Amino acid sequence: MPGDDILKDWHEFYVLAGTAAATLIALLFVAASIGAGVMSPERASATRIYMSPVIFHFSSILLMSLIILVPPHPREAHTVLIGLNAIVGAAASIIICARVFLRSRVESEVDWIDWLAYGVSPVLAYVGTLAAAVLLFAHSTLAPDLLAVAVLVLLIANIRNAWDITLVMARRRRSQ
Repeated sequence: MPGDDILKDWHEFYVLAGTAAATLIALLFVAASIGAGVMSPERASATRIYMSPVIFHFSSILLMSLIILVPPHPREAHTVLIGLNAIVGAAASIIICARVFLRSRVESEVDWIDWLAYGVSPVLAYVGTLAAAVLLFAHSTLAPDLLAVAVLVLLIANIRNAWDITLVMARRRRSQ
């Protein structure tokens, strides 16, 4: 936990968030293995748009949790790592959001909740993470709450997305 440690009271939150993210990554690998017949070369685009980002976002949550749980180091080191994670996540999420939006123009299967959960929510979560990193650097007491909200938005949106992917694979497998 960083420097003079405004995040010390958040230890259990990040242990739980990191554990949830790691567990859900593992479960998605199991789901992908079981649904391997559904993921054909024709559906590679859908896999890149929907499955890969969910793994990416859960990995990001795990990384942020681990950064925060590292034994005390200078606040700046934690802030820079959280900020870099937020910048990479936001850039990737903007690209994913654009892909989801373009896909929704082509296919009627994409509805507003998919656009929100796969596209908009992660972008907002990473922007919130970046803002929290800046506030953490400035020693603001708002930083821990904002960072926790961003992590929760990312976690909840991607739990929903993982469920959506599981249902789609189950339906496609059944129809085959």
